[in-house]
Amino acid sequence: MKRKTGLAVFIFVLISGCAAQKQLVATGGSRSDGIVKMSYEHGSWETPKIDYTQAVDSARQRCEAWGYTGAEPFGGMIRIRQAGSLYVFDKWLVTIEYQCTG
Repeated sequence: MKRKTGLAVFIFVLISGCAAQKQLVATGGSRSDGIVKMSYEHGSWETPKIDYTQAVDSARQRCEAWGYTGAEPFGGMIRIRQAGSLYVFDKWLVTIEYQCTG
């Protein structure tokens, strides 16, 4: 029994440190307010690696399609728990808002 418990703890520790490349994608916003919402999902066991340069480029492209010239992050992020229970790992939705400029 101790071996099974030790193995389970070892596997959990191994999984908990996994880095995962995540890409922010446009998930909403408002053309009239000049706001683009960019989001990604990750599990509690993942350590997300984000390319923020790619994210601002994607937000800028969306803003340019709306007639603006650029985009800047507001600062901060919104993190919402999507799923989880006592026996299931959590899944999170992280959203960063960008302000269209120009």
